[in-house]
Amino acid sequence: MRLFFLGLCAAGMLCAQGRQVVITVDDLPRGGDAKPEVSSIRAMTSKLVAALRGTQAIGFVNPGRAAATALGEDGLQSILKVWLDGGLELGNHSYSHLNINKASLAEYTADILKAEPALRQVLGKHAVYYRHPFLFTGKDDTTKRELQRFLDEHHYTVAPVTLDNADYIFAAVYTKTDDPTKLRAEYVRYMESIFAFFEQRSVEVTGREFPQILLLHANQLNADTMPELLSMMKRRGYKFVPLDTALRDKTYSLPNDYVGTWGISWIHRWAKTKGMADKWEPEAPDSVMQAYKKIQ
Repeated sequence: MRLFFLGLCAAGMLCAQGRQVVITVDDLPRGGDAKPEVSSIRAMTSKLVAALRGTQAIGFVNPGRAAATALGEDGLQSILKVWLDGGLELGNHSYSHLNINKASLAEYTADILKAEPALRQVLGKHAVYYRHPFLFTGKDDTTKRELQRFLDEHHYTVAPVTLDNADYIFAAVYTKTDDPTKLRAEYVRYMESIFAFFEQRSVEVTGREFPQILLLHANQLNADTMPELLSMMKRRGYKFVPLDTALRDKTYSLPNDYVGTWGISWIHRWAKTKGMADKWEPEAPDSVMQAYKKIQ
């Protein structure tokens, strides 16, 4: 019996205690969940970073969006320093979060370069990682190929996502709901369903589980629920690792031929490359979706 379980472990079908996850947080200094008030950005950041301390998470920065503009150059630098002082890493998420499906490649790459001075100022060096806004990597072969060539030439490593989700929908509703306690509980349950889905889908697509990369956003909901989210991950057997550790796994070298206008998990991209039938992650509950539509 022991040999049977060891066999399952080697195949990546068990081994819950050996799971690894990278926590990545987009849209620093703050995403679109509330008005970009300086005091709320600072309070949210302090709470989120305090919870993430020790996880080796990485935040991806947009120096040109509303929250950063509200802070000003010095204020943005102070917020980013909070992240670094918390033992966390920073990466480039473009200056203004352009949509490459709507912008020219020249406009898009210029926006990446425009984000570099703010990051270099706080890091004291060139940022290592780049995260595509919306997870859009190119609507056609030429755009995808030329964008990747640009990133290679400018010494960026792409930060993929495997645990994709709709946290931004919950977050937008959260700052306007009359029952935040209920929404927080719904959100944590939803996020656990995301983990369960992609754990199973990982085995279906790649034959085993591997270090996952979780996408979250810098918002009040994640600041308030991060202790519960981390407890959920630990209960599922996850240890927190930095992005470079995860990317050393051979899974991240699998062929990825996906081209299109969707921003989808890399697990879906590998599945499409293999010709597998689509299978999508859980959606936010109908009540949350309806609330989200009302505020758009």
